[in-house]
Amino acid sequence: MDDLAYYENLEKLANAMTEHTGVDIDQVYAILRNLCGILRVCKGVTEFFSSEAQERAGKGETFVCYDSGSESDMSISDRTTMPGGISARCQVYHEAGIEPWNEQEKSRITTVMHLVIGFLSRSRLNHLVERLTMHDEQGYKNFLCFKSRIAQMGGEKLIHHAAIRFNLKHFSVINEEIGREDSNVVMRRYIDSLEEAGGEGAIVCRLGGDNYVMLCDQDYLGVVIGQMEGAPIPFGENERITVSATAGIFLINEDYGYNGPEDIIERIMSAYGAAKAGSNGDIIFFNDMLRINRDKAARIKKLFPIALKNEEIQVYYQPKINVQNNMLIGAEALSRWHQDDGIVLPDDFIPVLEQSMDICRLDYYVLEHVCRDINRWLNEGRQVVRISVNISRRHMIEEDILYHILDIIDMYDVPHEYIEIELTETTTDVEFKKLKDIVTGLQEEGIFAAVDDFGMGYSSLNLIRDIPWNVIKVDKCFVPLDTEKDESARSVMFKNMVNMLHEMGRECVTEGVETKEQVRKLRSHGSVVAQGYYYDRPLPTSEFEKRMDMRYYPEDND
Repeated sequence: MDDLAYYENLEKLANAMTEHTGVDIDQVYAILRNLCGILRVCKGVTEFFSSEAQERAGKGETFVCYDSGSESDMSISDRTTMPGGISARCQVYHEAGIEPWNEQEKSRITTVMHLVIGFLSRSRLNHLVERLTMHDEQGYKNFLCFKSRIAQMGGEKLIHHAAIRFNLKHFSVINEEIGREDSNVVMRRYIDSLEEAGGEGAIVCRLGGDNYVMLCDQDYLGVVIGQMEGAPIPFGENERITVSATAGIFLINEDYGYNGPEDIIERIMSAYGAAKAGSNGDIIFFNDMLRINRDKAARIKKLFPIALKNEEIQVYYQPKINVQNNMLIGAEALSRWHQDDGIVLPDDFIPVLEQSMDICRLDYYVLEHVCRDINRWLNEGRQVVRISVNISRRHMIEEDILYHILDIIDMYDVPHEYIEIELTETTTDVEFKKLKDIVTGLQEEGIFAAVDDFGMGYSSLNLIRDIPWNVIKVDKCFVPLDTEKDESARSVMFKNMVNMLHEMGRECVTEGVETKEQVRKLRSHGSVVAQGYYYDRPLPTSEFEKRMDMRYYPEDND
């Protein structure tokens, strides 16, 4: 045996396996083949197991560093274990018909096996750690992977790339339609198709559920957007279903001053928020206006807790009128934010608060102020009307929402019949069971439950069929215009909607009533209760108290 050749190759092997600039696996295998020749090894195999169960089943990863194809008659094996049940096993074979290994050869073979096991175990362990930290339980790249890729590329390498935050549209409906198993297949294939459409180096990372972020070269953005606008995805036996996405996109160009991954993430989140709002399309690009809106939103989030503490947010009341006799019969409580430099409009701060649980804090704040006012009115001997308070769908994740509502109402000794809780019908995937439980719970306590903006949501008829609302508020888009005849489509729809709700025993409130002619049409179509600028705008508490004392609205109020 050539001792010099053995030691030279052993040193080369050790150096190649610990190269700081990166391991050349082909070089490692070439050196191992040389050593196998020197040590009269006809075959060398290493197996790597990530768990004890995998080793028992013999289903590990196998690496064959050398195989001469000769028959063997004996072998030497070595095994090592690591924390967490990870293990590696190396086995080398002696060619049949030649002189057996001597003790020195066996010792040197064992040394080489230790090096190989250590190298492969370290490599596989690093790979396993990376897979666990950079992927979620389903094997999708995760948010940490996305941030790490941006950080690794830095500023210059990111130029001409597009960062995207997107959500798969109506995927809960797809899940219900084709089942969880097939929907998981569809999601995986759609995400893989997006990553492929993004070209070499593109990554798609999962935030959770059906929410993702993506990074790709702008040269491939057109193809990616095409996929997001709708792509047929196969599943089952020759079946297909179209998947599309709502997305916010930020184009990283030369004029962008890189300020870390968080800045890019904030920009795509802002664009995605605008896309989710749905007023300007399902795919929105980040621009200066969104940056301004983002800064406004950050300011609102910062000042909101101070506004609650200082009671800068005041409760206004918009009257509800019986159109048959022009009598005040109720009101809706609305928020108005007063600052030293003016009023923050609801359209500016409500959507921002709805992005987080801050909207729930506002809802409870309003409910408490309404209960405080009702308590005072009763003590003053006023004829109190029922007040409706909006409760965001964000509350649906609260386990104790009913108890929280009741605690506030009972803290001010308010009779339950004076409170109505409004929930808006604006989402596509309503949690019917949770919603039904809340509505039923409110009614058991004598509290009225109302659905707002009826007719605007994805499942309006199911919503009123399956949930026993007391009050249905018909959205203003269904109110007939002054110029429309009674035979117009809108008038016919409105009349039949009102009749249907009355036959179901539901109280019907028509929103957005602005003209005397609309009031006339409401009366002729059988609608009873109206809310809108024809009668009154939202009023400060003192002004509403005057209306409540007056009760009656004169006929010519325009």
